[in-house]
Amino acid sequence: MKIFYAVQATGNGHISRAMELLPHLQQYGTVDIFLSGANSSLDLDAPVKYRSKGLSLYYNCTGGLDYWQMMKGYQPFRVKKEIQELPVEKYDLVLNDFEYITAASCAKKKIASIQFGHQASFQSSQTPRPGDKSTVGEWLLKNYARATHHIGLHFEKYDEFIFHPVIKQEILEAEPTNKNHITVYLPSYCEPQLEQIFHPFREFHFQIFSKDTTHLKTSGNIQFVPVNRYLFNQSLIHCTGIINGGGFETPAEAIHLGKKIISIPIRGQYEQACNATALEKLGITCLKNIDPNFSSAFYHWIQEKKSVSIDYSKTIPETLEYLFSLHEKVTAQKLQMNGH
Repeated sequence: MKIFYAVQATGNGHISRAMELLPHLQQYGTVDIFLSGANSSLDLDAPVKYRSKGLSLYYNCTGGLDYWQMMKGYQPFRVKKEIQELPVEKYDLVLNDFEYITAASCAKKKIASIQFGHQASFQSSQTPRPGDKSTVGEWLLKNYARATHHIGLHFEKYDEFIFHPVIKQEILEAEPTNKNHITVYLPSYCEPQLEQIFHPFREFHFQIFSKDTTHLKTSGNIQFVPVNRYLFNQSLIHCTGIINGGGFETPAEAIHLGKKIISIPIRGQYEQACNATALEKLGITCLKNIDPNFSSAFYHWIQEKKSVSIDYSKTIPETLEYLFSLHEKVTAQKLQMNGH
């Protein structure tokens, strides 16, 4: 089987998931990867057949999106050309982890595709949303990477096509301990802001992962660490708790390990607001932003909050079984339509 796997490289979660799934997908045939987007901090440790700058998200230093930077990177004529030239029609199976160019190319050429990943879960009305739903946010989640079929991933199985998160092998095999540090990953804040926020908590030690850091360095009670898969895994496995943005993969790993979490969604990212709603339903602390009340919220979390633990170890076999039975149905329908 020839498999086309489109991976969105805006943020690290899509890349982490691709690296876990790739060896399993390769057991079913040859996999060609299309990597789109330009601002993840992790490299995809696999051969990439097609590459595009895609449509990337950029952040400012105060917890929000940098819309000006995003607009500067958008080149409609390049995108149109890539949609036309991407050879999706040459593959038996097109898997898409929320990537626009692949979705548009499949729509244009009338090729069936499966959207596979966290964003696919938002095709279901059962998936948690915040009280103040965003019309634009809803439209983007449902239409940015349109597909003929969907397999969603989320913290809980809210619908029949939604499965638990894909967890990295290193996390599945880990034995968590508590080495009395707090892991911090807030990619939409810069180092000066992070120092201001965490220096005052002198009795706590923070390991802060920062895209601005190229080597380990210490500033008082803070150790700045470069964004690196191995270092991050180790920090998470042995932390007291983690403070992170409103993404999906990192909180999922923390839940699997039974770690305390504070989630602070990036302002302007509706999907992250939805994730925060889902986490709150599980009893996890979520803050809208870091404001003057952060200190009391932090101490309440560290002293009072219990951690949440869910076993996410069965996801890959369950999702792959569902994926390939779905692919068989789609292939059979196509053959019927073609009169075979």
